[in-house]
Amino acid sequence: MSRRRRRRLVKPQGNVMDVVYTLIPGMIVLGLVLVGILIWAVKHGQYEDLEGDANRILLDEDEEMMPGEKPARRPAKPRPDLNGPDAED
Repeated sequence: MSRRRRRRLVKPQGNVMDVVYTLIPGMIVLGLVLVGILIWAVKHGQYEDLEGDANRILLDEDEEMMPGEKPARRPAKPRPDLNGPDAED
């Protein structure tokens, strides 16, 4: 191409490094906030019993909590084997 047909680059207003000088401290502050939230969650027991809720969801006990119905007396069901029928003891 000849020199006449080259496009001129548009020079940005201000310094491009101003964006970097703003983003780096912002990301450091965001990272510190997230680490603070993680520490708070660990100290308040959010990660204590991870398997309890996973096993409790499998049990069929929500019929007793239905409003407007009297709880029916029925014999206690044996707890399901959480490892499956083919699990070795």
